[in-house]
Amino acid sequence: MQKEPMLRKTYIKLSEELEQLKTVERGKIAKVIDEARELGDLKENAEYHAAKDKQGLMEARIAELTDIVGRAQVVDPSTFAHERVSFGSTVILTDHATDEDIKYTIVGGQESDPQAGLISIHSPMARALMGKEEGDEVEVILPSGKKTYDIDEVLYEEIKL
Repeated sequence: MQKEPMLRKTYIKLSEELEQLKTVERGKIAKVIDEARELGDLKENAEYHAAKDKQGLMEARIAELTDIVGRAQVVDPSTFAHERVSFGSTVILTDHATDEDIKYTIVGGQESDPQAGLISIHSPMARALMGKEEGDEVEVILPSGKKTYDIDEVLYEEIKL
């Protein structure tokens, strides 16, 4: 079973969502289904079918959250040295082709937001960067092709989700 690294804030948020779904939302949907069932013929009962669909989606989310929370490995990246790229590191790179500076922070899959510069530890870019240090050159195979970057800086910055 692969551990899922994440920040404490994310772990708490996912755990609370799971608890809410199991203790509150399940009961609400069961009540809606019971009320819809009382309306009669289930074949043409839109309320019943909508509630059953919603129930199926919710049960799938409960299963997904149960799996993620069960595999969670809460990590506090502020305690790492960040001399080498690790979970929670912010990395400043220079693209060889364009000379453009790029900044990424390595986070867990649940925290990933590439538009905000937060990349999943499971992404090709993060996997290529892990363990590297300032001054290293890294080649990454991305959907857009092979890219080469210089690692200009590895540091820790508080991660804002």
